[in-house]
Amino acid sequence: MSKSGNNSSQRLSPERISEAEHAVMEALWDKGTATASDVCETVCEARGWSLATVKTLLSRLVQKGAIETRPDGRRFIYSPLIARSDYVGGESRRLVDRLFGGRAASLVAHLAETEALTDDDLSEIEALLKELKS
Repeated sequence: MSKSGNNSSQRLSPERISEAEHAVMEALWDKGTATASDVCETVCEARGWSLATVKTLLSRLVQKGAIETRPDGRRFIYSPLIARSDYVGGESRRLVDRLFGGRAASLVAHLAETEALTDDDLSEIEALLKELKS
């Protein structure tokens, strides 16, 4: 685990983070910094994972440049190198590109047509569009 994210300027491709790794990232984003045991307290019971599983996922995330690690006595402290908002933005763009030809309007139209949007959702979208136009 000696790779500590020295390439923090390197952009992480969001598609490189698996669903399991994303659960670990969520725990780190919520905590800011954490040990493997801290992360396990957050995710292990709900997912049926062991501490060894969490350590494996943390190691993968370090190798991918998504998090960094530093020694703290006999344990390691992990911190995210990418912001949740950057990851969500990249994933959103990738979804729109892959499924809707890069057109966000097509995504919204699809959600509206399949009744996945409530009246409250539509009102929020309308308010957001008005705000963006002004």
